[in-house]
Amino acid sequence: MNTVLLTNTGDLIHQGRNATDQALGLLNHAVTLEDHQVLRSYFRLLENCPVLTQLNRFFPACLDQYRACPGDNCCTADFHHLEFSKSVEMIGYPGAPRLEIFTSLRGVPDGRSVSIQHQPLQCLLDMPLRLGKLRHVIFGDRMDLFEFDTVFNLFEFIDGIAWELSFQNLPQTCAIRR
Repeated sequence: MNTVLLTNTGDLIHQGRNATDQALGLLNHAVTLEDHQVLRSYFRLLENCPVLTQLNRFFPACLDQYRACPGDNCCTADFHHLEFSKSVEMIGYPGAPRLEIFTSLRGVPDGRSVSIQHQPLQCLLDMPLRLGKLRHVIFGDRMDLFEFDTVFNLFEFIDGIAWELSFQNLPQTCAIRR
């Protein structure tokens, strides 16, 4: 599988060369993160490659919020790092089963995963960022949970984080209109 490395400076490295200007052609590549990655690198990528901001309608508000944050020391003591993961949930088995697949960005304080929904962005930008596992959850007569190593393509990574951050202090963006 083709891979692309996201650097701490927000550049994409493919086959040993900077390929940030070719980001659209790399969206289906597996993403890896440079050591000591923080969430701020994600926003640096969006600034280095503005065409990526067209992938999700929440980017303008997220970028405005990012630009209003301090330039460093944007952390929280509530958890150790951020983890981007994938879940596959099989619901309704036995019976009429359905399958839901989604990504999430969550905080990890002590090996367990917690929501970041109530954390402002200025408390998240300099938190270490890691790629997590795939969680396969089966809901039925009993609940079974399995975890697997997995890959995330660049599109899943970019869009998944945008989706999760769209719930961060952006009620005007996510408001339900009547």
